[in-house]
Amino acid sequence: MMCYSGRMLSLMTVTLLLHWSLSSSNSSDFGFLSPEKLLIKTLLDRYEEIGKMGRPVVHQDSIINVEYGLTLIQILDLDERNQVLSTNVWATYKWKDIYMQWDPSEYSNITKIRVPNGSIWQPDIKLYNYADERLEEKRQAFVVVSYDGTIEWLPQAIFKSSCAIDIRHFPFDVQKCKMKFGSWTYDGSKIDLNFIYGNENFDLSEYVKSNEWDIVRSKAVRNIIIYTCCPEPYVDLTFELEIRRKPAFYNYILILPCILLSSLTLVLFWLPPESPAKMQLGMNIFVAFFVLLLLLAESTPPAASSIPLIGAYYCLNMILITLSTFLSVVVVNLYFRGARKEVPGLVKRILVDYVARLMCMKDQVRDSKLDKHFRNKQKHTNNKDKNFKFDKVGYFEMQTEESWKGVPNGTPSVNDSDSSRSFSSTVGLFYSLESDIREIKNLIKQMIDKSDEKEAKDRIAREWRIVALVLDRLFFFLYMLAIVISLLAIFEHTLFRQGDDPANDVENSL
Repeated sequence: MMCYSGRMLSLMTVTLLLHWSLSSSNSSDFGFLSPEKLLIKTLLDRYEEIGKMGRPVVHQDSIINVEYGLTLIQILDLDERNQVLSTNVWATYKWKDIYMQWDPSEYSNITKIRVPNGSIWQPDIKLYNYADERLEEKRQAFVVVSYDGTIEWLPQAIFKSSCAIDIRHFPFDVQKCKMKFGSWTYDGSKIDLNFIYGNENFDLSEYVKSNEWDIVRSKAVRNIIIYTCCPEPYVDLTFELEIRRKPAFYNYILILPCILLSSLTLVLFWLPPESPAKMQLGMNIFVAFFVLLLLLAESTPPAASSIPLIGAYYCLNMILITLSTFLSVVVVNLYFRGARKEVPGLVKRILVDYVARLMCMKDQVRDSKLDKHFRNKQKHTNNKDKNFKFDKVGYFEMQTEESWKGVPNGTPSVNDSDSSRSFSSTVGLFYSLESDIREIKNLIKQMIDKSDEKEAKDRIAREWRIVALVLDRLFFFLYMLAIVISLLAIFEHTLFRQGDDPANDVENSL
């Protein structure tokens, strides 16, 4: 009997231990779960039974209202060559799921839970104008679920969107980039897309200022479009970002060297024509502009429909430098032309009489005219003195023989035989002197003719030099005028926009 009672006691002990073990196992599965875990498990288990495929609606014709918005964090890059805009954003989704509802009173008044984003249905909102090689744009983020079925999802994302780049005013350009979002498969009768909180704009409250770009303005537009593939209307939200480049970096590597080289080209026209540096300087400046043009090509898209104005300015300067080198050759040729041919009267009248006065070259032209006037006056005086000097011989030739002898009747007497011999000797000496004077006269005339010929050649050479100098000065002013006009044509977009700068309002709002 005692043995039987011991066996019964052992059996009861084992039974109690087994019951306690089973009860503790069941309590570990469900009894020790927090209300939040139990709620999440219940909702996800039910959702898995229903399935994630298909919209969470009761009726097929029901429309799910999806609200969408973008919070711009940073402009990462604008690739001008590939025309791609990279932005760091927070995307915000909000919709309602009837299968994710519960009564908070049954779960310790829990009103919100977080579940993995791939465990429930989500709208397929895609970036239409994507330009990305990655398969996933967004980072993993939990979905916030409210007790009434409201779903909020705020994933971090880096979007790479295509953007048409207009580089006409580079580096003072303003770019307008658009980001188009919409459902890829659901039309407007299935998913109605609207702006979250009615904010038809980028949210810039968390924006980090870019070192290269300033935001001029941003806006967003809701569009309803019927595509050629599908007759149903599709709803999309298009966010537009207008940004302006900060040109400080390019001012030092592109603009300032360009202006300095353009100013240096003006020195080319101030160098004297006899200097060999006049040709070397032009070729060196041409090479420097070509290097700047290659540097500009590295910063701009090669397949652009329009070239930047600064590139056109570089090409214009290269053309002007080539033309100035050619004109320098013409000036040097005219300067050393010599007396091979006289300056045409029309050229002399236009350049020396009119253009030289406009180019502030009166001193050089006045010296030339004074030399000419003095030369004509001296020539006239020399001719007068020369005629007066040699007219003495002609004076004696015009006299009668009696005037030579000093005898009134002109016939010598017998008593004057000594006087006759003396007179004959005097006449012989006179004829010999006359012959010598005529020979000296011819020699002096030849010397004067050679001197006049040399002076005429010098005058012609001097006139060609004056024409060359006037042309050089004329080319200088024309080149300076071309530089000023080209600079105004390129930078007028920058100079006249400073008065109305909406970027200040955007910066203040940040």
